[in-house]
Order: sequence, then structure tokens, then C-alpha cells
Amino acid sequence: MEGVVSVFPNKMLQLHTTTSWDFMGVKEGKNTKRNLAIESDTIIGVIDTGIWPESKSFSDKGFGPPPKKWKGVCSGGKNFTCNNKLIGARDYTSEGTRDTSGHGTHTASTAAGNAVQDTSFFGIGNGTVRGGVPASRIAAYKVCTDSGCSSEALLSSFDDAIADGVDLITISIGFQFPSIFEDDPIAIGAFHAMAKGILTVSSAGNSGPKPTTVSHVAPWIFTVAASTTNRGFITKVVLGNGKTLAGRSVNAFDMKGKKYPLVYGKSAASSACDAKTAALCAPACLNKSRVKGKILVCGGPSGYKIAKSVGAIAIIDKSPRPDVAFTHHLPASGLKAKDFKSLVSYIESQDSPQAAVLKTETIFNRTSPVIASFSSRGPNTIAVDILKPDITAPGVEILAAFSPSGEPSEDDIRRVKYSVFSGTSMACPHVAGVAAYVKTFYPKWSPSMIQSAIMTTAWPVKARGRGIASTEFAYGAGHVDPIAALNPGLVYELDKADHIAFLCGMNYTSKTLKIISGDTVKCSKKNKILPRNLNYPSMSAKLSGTDSTFTVTFNRTLTNVGTPNSTYKSKVVAGHGSKLSVKVTPSVLYFKKVNEKQSFSVTVTGRDVDSEVPSSANLIWSDGTHNVRSPIVVYITVVDEA
Repeated sequence: MEGVVSVFPNKMLQLHTTTSWDFMGVKEGKNTKRNLAIESDTIIGVIDTGIWPESKSFSDKGFGPPPKKWKGVCSGGKNFTCNNKLIGARDYTSEGTRDTSGHGTHTASTAAGNAVQDTSFFGIGNGTVRGGVPASRIAAYKVCTDSGCSSEALLSSFDDAIADGVDLITISIGFQFPSIFEDDPIAIGAFHAMAKGILTVSSAGNSGPKPTTVSHVAPWIFTVAASTTNRGFITKVVLGNGKTLAGRSVNAFDMKGKKYPLVYGKSAASSACDAKTAALCAPACLNKSRVKGKILVCGGPSGYKIAKSVGAIAIIDKSPRPDVAFTHHLPASGLKAKDFKSLVSYIESQDSPQAAVLKTETIFNRTSPVIASFSSRGPNTIAVDILKPDITAPGVEILAAFSPSGEPSEDDIRRVKYSVFSGTSMACPHVAGVAAYVKTFYPKWSPSMIQSAIMTTAWPVKARGRGIASTEFAYGAGHVDPIAALNPGLVYELDKADHIAFLCGMNYTSKTLKIISGDTVKCSKKNKILPRNLNYPSMSAKLSGTDSTFTVTFNRTLTNVGTPNSTYKSKVVAGHGSKLSVKVTPSVLYFKKVNEKQSFSVTVTGRDVDSEVPSSANLIWSDGTHNVRSPIVVYITVVDEA
């Protein structure tokens, strides 16, 4: 029909802090610089599972009326009321905007929730929960149900959020793996938001540390990985011989130190399963009479699904994610492989093995952020010369507002107003909050300027693991630094025309361009660039892999947002992999006035790039006050890309 831009399948997408803001340097109250008048006029659109309007995190005490620019509605359904904090609500699920899972409430409060004192998860993580911009307003768009989040709902929510007048969008939803732009409703919606001056911040996905799993790889989306803070939750297991194993879980159940008999799944196998499968505590594999009243020991996480049904008093497992503490519906502790092996040896050497699972302790001994094992990694398989993810932020064990009708964990009968969750879903709203914070000081800055300010001022990070899991493909430009982002000195600017030229450089047809942009565009030499020459804050190039030596050139332009009469000198710092030779031309940039632009090129030469570890360096432009850092990454096809 005339007027229909495109038709594609209606796919289903999936959902992807008492200490986190302090950890990032954004202190409570007057300890952090604020522009409260503008912050109160800032509207964050949260596209998620809805919101719990009665949460204290969304109370409008002390708030004036909504900003005059707000054009949205409160259409939350039955028994749903907005206020001067939660100023808008829309539902695309026929369930009403009320959040019954807790995910949307959690992300909304992390980005922009009020400061609420004395909050915890049954005493764990006690403190003041708050968002990055507590004085800002929230508009909630419910697009997800228990079965997922439809493309139709997502596209509609972007259209409405743009028309309603939101200033930025946070969306912790995505495909398990990257999707081509023209089939990705978030990429299409975010492009239209970008064209209207609205930044979209999204989660990188939770399929790490496997490579090429990063979601949201379009350069007009700000893609966020997940990392730790300086706080962690430890649940100790005390064995009958006095030995203590430090495991991970958010365990609020108090066994009061009492030791219970241990039973290894392998020893409790039913006739339906072999010992190896029973060791993993697979469903229907355990004999209830052998487990009842004991602590069940499992070689994997599947035991949580059946622990209560077979009468287990607690569970200890070999955790597939030993760097993360998860919430469970009974006393639990997840052990590292080495400690689990030690536990099994203890069980097999004793006639009556016993242990106690102790209540969770909070520790503050982490010194620097580490990328979570679950956080999805690059490289980018769609736009191979764009480094993704862009940035990392706290996404491990985040305490934030929750829906009292939701379950803190599977089969959990407890009901809470605040809960602890981990995921890139939790990292994403942290960066959305930082972006909103920056925008309160620079209301006229474009999405690309805000993104550049955050990326070029990020902390350098380290990631555990081998191969690409420990490189820029895990963390992008580094860890977000909200305070530094307020004073970047220089920024890389992009607009709609630049992104069109980028897509033309990817050989998109006019038909496909219209699907993404909504405009009729013909690509020509005048509006076509090499994708690696998009004016992006990071620099990345995929090599052919056929030559042992290579030369790659990147062209970039910087805009002065610092002080007039500034001189910036370039410096290159080595990164991972084989050594790169980097030449910057010119090597010094002179800016006479604010908003002046200066262009430069970066020529990278090298040889023998490893297929498992990219070669990288960091380009830093410095005037003695500002350090504008951009990662440079060159790589060949990753061996286990499939």
C-alpha cells in the first residue's frame, strides 16, 4: 500500500544501586555538581516491561508540574496513576503499563529514580538507592510480556516516545545475537530518535564471553557492556571439617550456622538417569527420598529448578558464572570449579558429610571494575569497522526498585520492593543516567556529542579471560566516568547525513535505506564514505587476513567544546596484541575558538595480527587539562566466529 515504508516479520526480542553511583563518582546530594532546573526538565523514556507507579523511587514529592515540552499521556490502564515524577505511561501489550516482572521498574529507578534511604534486599546491600538524575522525569513504555517484546510494540513505542518529547531513551532489550539494521526494530527506532536529537542507550546483551554476540551494533545506538563495582556479595559454605569455601549468591536466608547433611546429585540418582546426568541435578533425575532435608550439591545450575520439589534444604552448585551473585528461592551458594571439586572430594571422603550455607556477606575489596563474564562481546558482525560495545558500566549485583508482584528469582514466593539483579540490562540505565546528567549541563548537545563526551573520558579497564574476551571487544572505550564526561574538551560530532553516508558506504540500496531512515535517498560518491571513516569516537578496522602486513587509515574531525586558543598534542599508547605503528597527521591541533572543527588522519601499520587477539592502541589528544582518548583496534576474522 502507498505510504508503507517496509514490511518485515514481527519478531520477539528478549529482556536483556546503593553503591554504583558512588562508585562512579556521582555522590549524593550537594556532593555532586547539579543543574537542578534543567534536570527537572529532562525526560527519560524507559522502553521496558512497564513500571510500578507506587514505588518510592517514583514519588513526586517536591516535584513541580511536568515540563511544558511534554506532549505525552498517562495511559497506564486500570488502577494506574501517573504523577509529576512519572509523567507518562503507554502500554503496547494489552496488560496495562503496570510492571508485573520488575525489570522495567529496576531499570527506570537506576536511570532516574529518587533517592530512597534505608533500602536493601532483606538487609543485603543496605543504603540509599537512587538514579543518576533523581530530579528528572520518567515516561514508561511497556512493550514486553512474559513471552518477550514484539517488533511491532517496539517500533510503536519509539514513535510515541519521540512525539511525546522525551530527551533520551533507555532500552534494555535485544536479540540474543546481532541483527541486520533493516530487520531490527530498535535500530530503526533509534535512527529516527537520533534524527530528532534523542540519544538511545541500549544493553549489549548477556551472551558473553563468546565472541560476536554483542547486540545493538548500529553506530547511532550507544551500546553498554556490564562490569563490577567495588562491592560484592559472598556466601560462605562451612564444611564439617571446618574448611570454608567462599561462594556467590544473594542469600538472605539464615541457617544460623547449623550444619546439614550433604548429598551430591550423582549419589541421589533416580532410575531414570545415569550418574553423570544426575550429578548436574537435571530435572527428573533425583530420588526424593535421598535428598529430602539435605543440602543438595549440583554440578550445574539446573538443580535450582527441582531443589524444592525434592525437599532440599539448600543448594550448592558449580556456578557457570562464579563472578556474579544471583538471587535464589532457598539458601544457596555458587562455587568456582576449583572449590566445587574440593567440595566433592570432601563429600566422597566422608561417611556423613555435613555443611552449612551462611547468610550473604557484603565485601568492598574490589579495586577496579572487571567485565562480567555474561556481558556480550564483539567484534561487530554487521558493521565490522564499528567497535562495539561502546562503553561499560556497573551491571553486576545492582540493587534498585522492584515490582512487589514480581519474583526476585524463579519460584520465589517472597515479595519485595527492592531487589538485586545482574545483567547488561542493569548497566544500560546507568549510562542513560550519565547521558541525562551530561545533557542537563549541555541541553543543546546532539546525541553524538553526549556519546563522544562519555566515551573519550572513560577509564581504561581490564577484562578477565583469554582472547577477545579480555580486549576492547569486551568494554569498548572503557568504564563510564560521569564527572569527567562534563568536561571532555573535544568531541566527535555526527548527524543524520553522516549516518546516511556510512550506510551508503556499506552499499545499502535506496530501498533498504528507506526502511531504516524513512527517507528516499540515493547513494553517490558525494554522500558515501568508508564505514571506518565515520566520525566515531573509537577507531576499528577488520583486515582481510590474507596479508601479513597492513596499512589502515582513519579520518576524523574534532570539535572544540573546551576553551578558546587551545593546543592539543597527540600521543599514542600501546594496547593489546602485536605492536602497531601509528602516525597522526597533523600531530598537533590548534583551536582558536569554541565550536571550531579540526580534522586529522590516523595511519596504522603493522604485521601478523593474531586471529584470537586484536591489535590495539589508544590515541590521546591532550592540552594539559583534557585527555581525549580513543581506542584503535585492528583485527582479522575471529577463529570461533560461528
